Amino acid sequence: MITVLHEQRQTSLPQAHTDGDALWVTREDVARATDWQWKPEGLCRDAICVPLPRTDRPIVRDDRIDLAAIWRHMGHPVVHDMPGETWVLGTGAQQRAQALSSGEAPDFTLSDLEGRSHRLSQYRGRKVLLATWASW
Repeated sequence: MITVLHEQRQTSLPQAHTDGDALWVTREDVARATDWQWKPEGLCRDAICVPLPRTDRPIVRDDRIDLAAIWRHMGHPVVHDMPGETWVLGTGAQQRAQALSSGEAPDFTLSDLEGRSHRLSQYRGRKVLLATWASW
């Protein structure tokens, strides 16, 4: 079984298979793992569509797409463990820089000492002090 880590999610893809640095997935798996849609015009998310590149190595084969190849084509980092069971689809430097330039922290959820969950987005517009520490 292949596991894909992307943004803040972990998705198991039982139908996916690997071949070296290629990650072959179905249309449904692309959407489940990344929120991008594989359409005839390419990989699309909202109003953005990235055409599939023409390369020496095929990107589409037997109703599957090499998600790692198209991810790299879009300028995003891709890494995997040696057996190819766990893949990380990162965010490209340009997208990360745009997010950081806004000065707004990404949303996340933490539990307080009583176990209640709090999302950072609940406090938008207010000043928040987040104190952290580690024992190591």
